[in-house]
Amino acid sequence: MSSLTARRGALFICVAAAAWGTGGAAGKLLFEHGGLDAVGASFWRYLLGAGFLLLVTRTTRRSGTGAAPASGTLRHTLVVGAGMAIYQTAYFGAIAESGVAVATVVTMGATTLFAAAGSRVFLGERLGGAGLIALPAALSGLVMLTAEQTGSSTPLGIALALLSAAGYAAVTLYTKSAGHHNDPATTTAGAFAVGALCLAPFATLPHVSLETVALLLYLGAIPTALAYALFFRALTTVRASTAAILSLGEAVGAAALGTLLLGEPLTLLSAMGGAVLLASVVVLTVQGQR
Repeated sequence: MSSLTARRGALFICVAAAAWGTGGAAGKLLFEHGGLDAVGASFWRYLLGAGFLLLVTRTTRRSGTGAAPASGTLRHTLVVGAGMAIYQTAYFGAIAESGVAVATVVTMGATTLFAAAGSRVFLGERLGGAGLIALPAALSGLVMLTAEQTGSSTPLGIALALLSAAGYAAVTLYTKSAGHHNDPATTTAGAFAVGALCLAPFATLPHVSLETVALLLYLGAIPTALAYALFFRALTTVRASTAAILSLGEAVGAAALGTLLLGEPLTLLSAMGGAVLLASVVVLTVQGQR
C-alpha cells in the first residue's frame, strides 16, 4: 500500500464529507419516489457499496496494485460492519423522530466530542493547537448552519442521535487503531456486507423505476463506496479527532444541495455558519495534522 501524507489524508476526508453530504438528498428522494424506508435505504446503500468495492478490489488485485488482507481482518470487518449498521439505523431513526436539523446537530456534534475524548483516552492522541481552535469553531458553525431549521424534538430522537454518534465515534476509533494492519478497500467492502446482512431482515424492496435505480446506484457508489473507502484510508494517517472535525463539512454540502436541488431556504445565519465551518476545515486541512 502506498504511503499517505497527513495533508493528503485530510483532503481525502474532505472529499468523503462532500460525498456524504449528497447522500441525504439521495436518501430523501428515495423515500419520496422509491418507496423505501430508512432501514431499506441503508440496506441497499451498504449492499451496493459492497458490490462496487469488491469489483474495485478484484480489479486491483489482478493488476497487482492491491494489498492482500492482513491478519485480524475478519474481526475488524465484523466489528465495523455491525457498528455501521447500528449508527446508520439510529441516525435515520433520529431523523424520523426529531427532523433532519436536530438529528444532524446532535449526531455530528456529539460524534466530534466523543471522538476527541476517545482518541485522547484510548489512543493517546492530542488535539493540537489548530484542533483546539477548529473544534469549538466548527461546532459553532454547525449550530449556526442548522439553527433556523430546528423544530420539535423528542427524547427518543435525541437518544437515537446520541446512539448514532457513539457508534460512529467508536467505529472511527476502532478503525484508527487497526488502520495500519488492514487493507481499507477490502475491509470496507466486508463491513458493508456485514452491515447489509444485519439490516436485511428488516429491509424493504424499492419501487423499480429508472429514477430509483439511478439513485440507488449513485448512493451505493459515491456517498458509500467512494466516501467510506477514502475515509478509512485516511484514518491510517489522520488523527481520529481531526477526522471527526473534518467530517463536519458534510453538513455544508448537505445544506448547499438542499438549497440548490430541494428548494430549502438558505438564510444569512446559515450562510455564516457554513463559512465558519468551512474555515475550520480548511485550517485543519492546511495544517495536515497527524
